[in-house]
Amino acid sequence: MDALLRYYFGLSPRDQRIALYGGIAAVMLLILAVVLPLQRHVGALEQRVAQKRDDLIWLRSMAPQLVSMQTNAPPPLHESLVVVVDRTARQAGLERALVGSQPSGDGGLNVRLEQTPFDGLVSWVAQLRESYGIRVDSAVIEPAAAPGTVNSTMVLHAR
Repeated sequence: MDALLRYYFGLSPRDQRIALYGGIAAVMLLILAVVLPLQRHVGALEQRVAQKRDDLIWLRSMAPQLVSMQTNAPPPLHESLVVVVDRTARQAGLERALVGSQPSGDGGLNVRLEQTPFDGLVSWVAQLRESYGIRVDSAVIEPAAAPGTVNSTMVLHAR
């Protein structure tokens, strides 16, 4: 440090001013190029942490409702999957659309519906899920000839 000060005071007054202004410019450049972007980045990270904290508080407040939803799960089926699917399809007005159902080897049921109103199909699948715990493992849904109708092949499984 002493050598740097000796060098500085050994310069002419004009060179000392240039060195001083150059040093000030270098410090300002360092602040503008490094410190301010870091400060902005830290501010953004603090906002993310605050948002995550708020999300955690909300999730903790929702935990009792989520637990109650789990206890309201549909009871296990006391009739065969084929019977439930056939009965609920008739109740949903899809008896003409249900052209075939065939048990699959893994306890599932392959179901084929043709010329089905799409809204009716979605409602029926939702009823199967909510009331009986029957899930759709796979589905192929294609548009049918009439507008708003579909042909579908689904693999259904009970819980």
